[in-house]
Amino acid sequence: MVDISHETAEATKRRLRSVIAEADLVALEGAWSFQESPLDQPPSLTTDLLAVVRDEDTWSWLARSTTETEQFALFSFHFPPHQDNSGFVGWLASELKQRLGTGVFVICGQNSSRGGVYDYWGCPIALRAQARQVLDELRTP
Repeated sequence: MVDISHETAEATKRRLRSVIAEADLVALEGAWSFQESPLDQPPSLTTDLLAVVRDEDTWSWLARSTTETEQFALFSFHFPPHQDNSGFVGWLASELKQRLGTGVFVICGQNSSRGGVYDYWGCPIALRAQARQVLDELRTP
């Protein structure tokens, strides 16, 4: 469920620092990259494939990297049940842009048995250690 809340910017920051501290954070191993194919050639679902999306003429999927294409490091967040994590994506993306100079991508999913919405975050693989350092810092009260 998406929460609607009205709060000051400072209250939002405090709440989201609590959200990131309580979330289950996992740094995924290896390098990940996007791959593409025409609509008439959908990808096969395997455990190395993380997400699939399409537009009008192309399938796109995120999977373990097997080429030297643009590679990404991935982090996942699963949030505790009934926690108001509204605004988390915008807040954390802004923090990472400000601190590391990089944009990110976010893929969301739903797992009701683990609290609901979860996020996968991707950043350039060259920034894996620095991104983890920022995440750890933000998780520290």
